[in-house]
Amino acid sequence: MAGALLALVLVGGFDVAAAQAPDPRNWRQVDPENTLYIDTVHGRIVVEMYPEVAPRHVERIKTLTRAGFYDGIIFHRVIDDFMAQTGDPLGTGEGASSLPDLRQEFMFRRGPDMPFVEAAVQSRARLGFYKALPIESQPDAQMAVTADGRVSANALHCQGVVSMARAEPENSANSQFFIMRQPNTALDKRYTIFGRVVWGMDAVMRIAVGNPPPNPDRMLAVRLAADVPESERAPIYILRTDGPQFRELIEETRRDRRADFSVCDVQIPTRVPRDGQRERSWWSIIPFIP
Repeated sequence: MAGALLALVLVGGFDVAAAQAPDPRNWRQVDPENTLYIDTVHGRIVVEMYPEVAPRHVERIKTLTRAGFYDGIIFHRVIDDFMAQTGDPLGTGEGASSLPDLRQEFMFRRGPDMPFVEAAVQSRARLGFYKALPIESQPDAQMAVTADGRVSANALHCQGVVSMARAEPENSANSQFFIMRQPNTALDKRYTIFGRVVWGMDAVMRIAVGNPPPNPDRMLAVRLAADVPESERAPIYILRTDGPQFRELIEETRRDRRADFSVCDVQIPTRVPRDGQRERSWWSIIPFIP
């Protein structure tokens, strides 16, 4: 099964031997229409995308994916302790698709339909999660005094976050994107985040390093889960960040990390069926931590 090097562990006493789908109060299934499969020689990387956060960029990724644009493209810039970049048809870092460049979506407006679970307050910034995405957000109370009933928020460049590359102009993102191998707060509010790896982070960490790598790895095939026959995709469930068990995970991480605690330390568990098949017992997985 792709991504088998992920640590198979119990998290906070979760029952991984249940013979049915996980409890919906604590677990949610990823939406196939907004789930990206990136197949590599190291295994499959599964990215959950968030059109409610970056609609133009998610639509671009879908359009190019369905056109087969990304198939065979190399990871041309992979920096240890930083990120892995791909999406350039030239393989030089200077290429793009034939579609127009995109207007940046560094920030988004969050309403009651996008529940925010606060995990920390640092320098008066409220940090937490929307789904599996780490974000910074104004508090919910401010929704009552804004014209649109929403508040400003932005995603954070934690490990596994997927963000659009661009040239110097802010509105120059096109087809290139990068996957964070380690957190880097210097990128926040400067690059558009559109997704996060929810399975296969071990494959990301095994991509050949270099700028460019001497023997670059490539995306063998990129597909939307919705376009893959259901028999060929295992259901993936993610711990709900708005469910009762997530708060326990935050507090457990805070106790472990103490003064070093960061929202990027919160590793959100994923569940897939044992052996990748339906109607089997379920494994709980913590994303790969190098």
